[in-house]
Amino acid sequence: MRSNMSMFTFMAGIYIHIPFCRKACHYCNFHFSTSFKTKEELIGAMVVEIAMQAAYLDGQEIETIYFGGGTPSALPIEDIKQILGAIKDLHQIADDAEITLEANPDDIHADSVTQWKETGINRLSIGIQAFQDDLLAAWNRSHNAGQAMKAIALAQQAGIDNITADLIYGGPGLSDADWVSNIQRLIDADIPHISSYALTVETGTALHHQIEKGKSMMPDDDQANRQYAILQDMLTANGILQYEISNFAIPGFESRHNGSYWSGAHYLGIGPSAHSYNGDSRQWNVSNNVRYIQSIGSGVIPSEMEILTEVQRFNELVMTGLRTSKGIDMKRVAAIGEKYTHYLEAAIIHKQSTTREQYPFIKNEMGNWMLKKEFLFFADGIAGEMFFEG
Repeated sequence: MRSNMSMFTFMAGIYIHIPFCRKACHYCNFHFSTSFKTKEELIGAMVVEIAMQAAYLDGQEIETIYFGGGTPSALPIEDIKQILGAIKDLHQIADDAEITLEANPDDIHADSVTQWKETGINRLSIGIQAFQDDLLAAWNRSHNAGQAMKAIALAQQAGIDNITADLIYGGPGLSDADWVSNIQRLIDADIPHISSYALTVETGTALHHQIEKGKSMMPDDDQANRQYAILQDMLTANGILQYEISNFAIPGFESRHNGSYWSGAHYLGIGPSAHSYNGDSRQWNVSNNVRYIQSIGSGVIPSEMEILTEVQRFNELVMTGLRTSKGIDMKRVAAIGEKYTHYLEAAIIHKQSTTREQYPFIKNEMGNWMLKKEFLFFADGIAGEMFFEG
């Protein structure tokens, strides 16, 4: 495994978006479909897109591959093999490449884990979210607490020790005692990486409609802030260290794929709604399965693109940097332009002088500005205040 300090220096990565789910989680606003009618056509189109996009990463070695969704674990193993085979035919894959599959607990069985491992999957991202069956049912999750614990055990028994588990905090009905219990169960299960997110209400989701109709309560900000602090304290005390606002890991088990996003490494996105970045521009595919299939079939990648300005690149550095333990990479800021270094230093001094009680920023051993632990919950808002407008 790699050290925490090296996690932001990766080569290129490939993201595969699998837009299918058996059930629609009430809080989710990612692109997906609960109908699998177009699955075969879509997998075929994705293989074609891999060939069409073969030059996008300019021959860089691929260090990470990530199957996200949607629910990639819902795919038959033949589909996963087909996609990985197409990538390997056209790209140089690092010998120690991290290959992650997002999986629902109810898809994890002894046979499926063995098949994934034999195909090259060496990291699982398990969407547990909670160990309270009433909450899982309220969120329309497809598994129960018993299946979650069994899934972890099956993955470990199959020899996959690089596992990350997702937990949701701040949701109505999640007491502090239950939250502590959820965290402790993952600690006791020897999970080396935990990703945790506050329950948020996204426009257009089932949860949003339930709240509008008075059938569900709005998440409480104070509860979320309190449970986030509990998360930080418990995981740190057990050697699972925070390296990004939502991510904690035993050193060496940090997500290399996500680390590439935060470090400015180039990545290629394949499939409907997938995003790509090559250092100068960002592009994203259409979020519609049928339109995606039709466009690929006609030989056109259905994407939009924007060329990033200096200001956009600086602001993204600030946003991603303040979310991580590395902080804002001052060398990358200087590479954009000296004026941005001066602007950032002045903005931080101003923020330090106007913040009540204590300063939110510190400089780490790399000379990068980062947020103190107690301010990480507010990182996105603080970053927005630091944006350059010009």
